[in-house]
Amino acid sequence: MVQLIELPEKPLAPALDLADLAGRRHDVAAYRGRVVVVNFWATWCPPCRKEFPALERAWKKLAPAGVMLLAVSLGDRREQVERFLKRYPVTFPVLVAPDLSLKESWQLQGMPTTYVLDRTGRIYYGAIGERAWDDPAILNPILALAK
Repeated sequence: MVQLIELPEKPLAPALDLADLAGRRHDVAAYRGRVVVVNFWATWCPPCRKEFPALERAWKKLAPAGVMLLAVSLGDRREQVERFLKRYPVTFPVLVAPDLSLKESWQLQGMPTTYVLDRTGRIYYGAIGERAWDDPAILNPILALAK
C-alpha cells in the first residue's frame, strides 16, 4: 500500500480559484485555517476512476473533521465531467479546469496527483498515483493535521 509522502519543504500552495459544477467558487486561499485535500484527476484516467469511490468514502470521514476535499478535473470539458459523475457520483466539490495551466503551477507529473494542504495553506503531503483514500493509514495523518 502506497501512502502519503510528507514534503520536506512544505511550499505554499499555488493559486487555485475555480467554480464547481454548481457554479460555486472555491479558492484554496479562502480555506486557510482548514486542511484541504486537492485531488487532480481526469475523466480519461483509469486510476482516477478507480480511486473516486474511495475518495467519496474518505470525504464522509474528512468533512465532519472540517477537512475540505476539492477534486479538480484537468483538461476535461464540463460535459465530460458531468458524464463521468453519473457513473461515479460524489458529494464533495468537483471543479473543472478545462485548460492545463494548473499543471505547471502545481507541478503535476501524472494523474491522479493529490496534495494535502495544512491550515496555513502549505503543501504538507503529496501523492502521485492512485491511493485507497479511505484506508486509515492515509486518513489518519490527514485527520491529525486537522486537529
